[in-house]
Amino acid sequence: MARDWLAKLEPATAWAVEKWAKRSDGSGSTRSEGAGARPPATTWRRWGKVTAKVVLVGFLAIALIGSVAAIVSYNRIAVPDPNAAFEVESSFVYYNNAKTELGRYQDGDQNRIKLDSDEIPDLVKHAVVAAEDRTFYENSGVDLKGIVRTAFTNTTEGTSGGASTITQQYVKNYYLSSEYSYSRKLKEAVIALKLTRQKSKDQILTDYLNTIYFNRGAYGIEAAAKAYFAKPTKDLSLQETAALAAILNNPAGFDPASSTFRGEEKLLGRYQYVLSGMVDLGYLKQADADKVMEKLPKFPTKTVPSRLGGQRGHALTMIKAELLGLKGADGKPLFTEEEIDSGGLRITSTLSTKVMKASASAAKTVKPKNRKAYVKGDPDQKNALHVATASVDVGSGALLGFYGGQDYLDSQHNWAATGGHAGSTMKPFATAAAIAKGYSLKSTWAGDSPFTTYTGQEVVNEGEQAGIADGMDYGQHITMLKAMEQSVNTAYIDMTESMGGPEEGRKAIYDTAVAAGVAPAKANPKFPGIPSTTTDFDHKTDDRIALGRANVSPINMANAYATIADGGYRHDVHVVKKVRDRAGNVLYSWNGRKNARHAISEDVAADVTYAMQGVVQSGSGQKAQSIGRPVAGKTGTGTCTTAQYVCSSWFVGFTPQIATAVRYSRGNGEGKLDGGWMPSYFGADYPTETWAAIMADAMEGKEVENFPEPVYVDGQDPESGHEEELIAPPAPPAPPEEDDGEKCDPVSEFFGTCDNGNGNGNGNPWEGRP
Repeated sequence: MARDWLAKLEPATAWAVEKWAKRSDGSGSTRSEGAGARPPATTWRRWGKVTAKVVLVGFLAIALIGSVAAIVSYNRIAVPDPNAAFEVESSFVYYNNAKTELGRYQDGDQNRIKLDSDEIPDLVKHAVVAAEDRTFYENSGVDLKGIVRTAFTNTTEGTSGGASTITQQYVKNYYLSSEYSYSRKLKEAVIALKLTRQKSKDQILTDYLNTIYFNRGAYGIEAAAKAYFAKPTKDLSLQETAALAAILNNPAGFDPASSTFRGEEKLLGRYQYVLSGMVDLGYLKQADADKVMEKLPKFPTKTVPSRLGGQRGHALTMIKAELLGLKGADGKPLFTEEEIDSGGLRITSTLSTKVMKASASAAKTVKPKNRKAYVKGDPDQKNALHVATASVDVGSGALLGFYGGQDYLDSQHNWAATGGHAGSTMKPFATAAAIAKGYSLKSTWAGDSPFTTYTGQEVVNEGEQAGIADGMDYGQHITMLKAMEQSVNTAYIDMTESMGGPEEGRKAIYDTAVAAGVAPAKANPKFPGIPSTTTDFDHKTDDRIALGRANVSPINMANAYATIADGGYRHDVHVVKKVRDRAGNVLYSWNGRKNARHAISEDVAADVTYAMQGVVQSGSGQKAQSIGRPVAGKTGTGTCTTAQYVCSSWFVGFTPQIATAVRYSRGNGEGKLDGGWMPSYFGADYPTETWAAIMADAMEGKEVENFPEPVYVDGQDPESGHEEELIAPPAPPAPPEEDDGEKCDPVSEFFGTCDNGNGNGNGNPWEGRP
């Protein structure tokens, strides 16, 4: 046996020596020639030949030693019993108490179906050989030339790669483990050699096709055919067969249903590689391949198991995405899709049963009462309104609860992890940036409306919808506290332009928001989030960045506000707490200390929190007072298109323990938030009510804690014109006006600051409102 192995090794060794000899020949050098610059080319060729001989002798010596080692290994390593860990076992996910089951990724072995060799069409076998091991019928189970070629390339070019044959892949999955080590690779190679002598090639290929993983919880070609095309293997077309063979190279990444990994886009190239290989191996005519080469088969809509109903599907999807993104100290992924789906893992999430129930209850109840009547008359309205919520633990960044929108069985779109126009919920980050630049809560800003930016654009305050053409006018100079409390747009544009100039101001706001927890415009592992990016978030061109054109997800916004609540300490938002194997061994545990860092100074965070308390005490967030605890927060109204209609309505707030974000949107996220069965409203209405309903339950039983006192950080106004002294003294009281019978002026009525006793805050009755 050793002689046979050495005979196979010699041509591979000769290939490597030839490559090395070419590298040793100085004729390919690009150095400039000249006297004393280098020896003559003939000298280099002579040295190159000597080097080549030395390398050849070295390789032969290594081959001899390797042959002896191979004999010993071959005799000592026996073919083991099938790997017990291969048996498909569900991976269970638990709530943060590690006891209550949240869900599971696969039910038993229902997705593993075994076929006999004669039940697998030759077309399938040929496609898989073309995809995974084109020398399968000729090699001895181990492609020695491929191993040497890979080792040489990895060593000389600093790359990494494997050279596993179909037999080796089968051995790894069925007899061994997925752990990468040289000892495991040696066992894999020896067992593959022995299996090749014990079993026919057809039997090995059949066993491989019955055990290999295709994603979607499908082990084996029959389960894969049903999972991807809802048909048995015998009925697969050429296109379908080639696509399944292509998926084997990267099951999670090539799944056409994976938008996260752009699966369908990536699959096409591998699919074409398989078809070309079938032609090269004589299994397929070029003309037949050309007919289907440019187009993937049609994949039926992926069915959703009933066990994923409610919010379970959304939760399990987020948990799996986080697990797939985890990496070890060596930079390699900690978990594969296969291990997550059916490796018997015991996954403890950060989700709380209490907060999850509170989120779902609030989202379903705090809505217009006449909604059902409109739904019945217009079925298309069923999923028009999207309520998205997220609650984050202030001290750890753990996602405690969320509501992603509709039942997962109806829609797999998670609105809690989807960006929406942030509106004025971005203003706390502008406030933090301004204080860090040297301003204070007492600094003054332009509160009059309209305000002309340095580019000549006009910005107005709220109120134009109520008939005030130029928006509400708060005076030429108002403090930062007043600007936050009343959410004065013009003051925040003035603030942006006064932080060292417009460009520097925009960047300061962007950097502060990202440091706190708003995902950056481009994914950055230093600033993770759910999702990892924020669209329309551009500090280079967005003059109104403080007014929230950016599309931020409720999860990321809750995490960013949690940073402010925790004295400026940022904890990356996460949904996985711990992972154990079936034996109870800890494979992963969230390291809170490692992931915490200071994003905003503690004094600045205290001042921003104090300003945000004013929003709840005297501004648009007063309905949050109902939970009976200290609360800081900010409402937000996002507008869409040139028509500037309301399409995103927010309230984001926190106690010292939990930060919660609530966003209402409609349709594709840019639908108009009024009309039909919905009245016109802003963040002060349903979002704040929903927030209060969630937090009342989430905070039950927790100690009442207070926020720190404001520091009033004072950098002495780095740009003149913003001093507190510029505020004019109050005007003398006006004489009382004669009562003309009107209960409420149009502006107050529009913004809900007057009441007629029915509780809706606008002076007009509306019977459908709770």
